[in-house]
Amino acid sequence: MTEEITGASGMAALAEADAPVFETLVHMTLDTFERSGLDAETYLLARIAALVALDAAPASYLLNIGTAEQLGVPFEKVQGTLVAIAPVVGSARVVSAARNIGVAFDLDLAGAEEA
Repeated sequence: MTEEITGASGMAALAEADAPVFETLVHMTLDTFERSGLDAETYLLARIAALVALDAAPASYLLNIGTAEQLGVPFEKVQGTLVAIAPVVGSARVVSAARNIGVAFDLDLAGAEEA
């Protein structure tokens, strides 16, 4: 039987594995950051906004919000980004993003389904 690995444990397992796809994604991200000319905070908030627009999977939020957290980007700025883009991407995308962020970080979302 295969054990299901989720959240931060899943990303850590993927990072430690011989994972050419993951390595490729890391290199693409590094190259893009350098060429963007943006500071790290702006770059990560733009990426998070794009993830919302694409209705990204929890793993994508884990990687990007986790990196933002490590760089000292306050979570309030991530929340502010969600508020700022809501009129453009729509409430359904923002609610989906909030749920996927909760799943990524194993947050207790009790009652969130009722809202």
